[in-house]
Amino acid sequence: MNTASGRRPFLAHLAALAAAGGLPACGAPGPAQPAEDAALRAVLIGPQRSAANRARDAARHPYDTLRFFGLRPTLKVVELTPGGGWYTEILAPYLRPQGLFCTAHFAKEGGSEGQRRARANFDARLAKQPDLYDRVFSGTLPRGGRFGDIATALDKDGGADLIVTFRNVHNWLEDGSLDDTLKACHALLKRGGVLGVVDHRAAPGTAIETQRKSGYVSEALMEARAQAAGFRLDARSEINANPLDTRNHAGGVWSLPPTLAGKDVDRERYVAIGESDRYTHRYVQA
Repeated sequence: MNTASGRRPFLAHLAALAAAGGLPACGAPGPAQPAEDAALRAVLIGPQRSAANRARDAARHPYDTLRFFGLRPTLKVVELTPGGGWYTEILAPYLRPQGLFCTAHFAKEGGSEGQRRARANFDARLAKQPDLYDRVFSGTLPRGGRFGDIATALDKDGGADLIVTFRNVHNWLEDGSLDDTLKACHALLKRGGVLGVVDHRAAPGTAIETQRKSGYVSEALMEARAQAAGFRLDARSEINANPLDTRNHAGGVWSLPPTLAGKDVDRERYVAIGESDRYTHRYVQA
């Protein structure tokens, strides 16, 4: 694990970029951005990221994905269901000098034992590295179509500029919370704010029950549910596409890396395919 002393020069470097004007111009999220974001590049190679996490950049394309969503260093950003924090360790140091970053995780109480443990582990990770995460507001996923603690934290600032979520829509579809989550996102965003979504892509016409079981969600379903919640699809990207993924695996998307649920069963074939075929959508609060 990297030491705090190894991270402080890195954070000082980000502050120097801001002071020297090396950070991108501020403003609302959107495609009109400088050609290069030196601060984001610096975060991606920063000492806070493990070698294992950096190795997945080739499949997850964090620089291009976050730029597509319109990420800027002064924005108020919310990450939904951050899991173990793969994107959190990018977004937290990037936004720390000038922006505001919130994570919406499982509730500390209630829910399943696994959910409570996941939240506790995530919060413990943030607490162990205050030089990186001391300004992160660790909040809770919405209930009943509304955010609670995060909405309160953002109220004085008029709401969030950008909400992002990575490979979570299929879980919300499966547990029935997708529509309420999208409505809550619409309510939390400022007028014209952006919702950035990445998820596993089902083939057009795939039955909804198959989508629930396989982990692959169609673009048409995602767009329709977002539109019903008040969003407009502003742009889509093939940044995270993988044409090698046939999307018809016996164990669903979990057959592929990084999960490899079948362990040694057809392992070489799944490794050769790589991570799933994914769509990347940018929605605007209409």
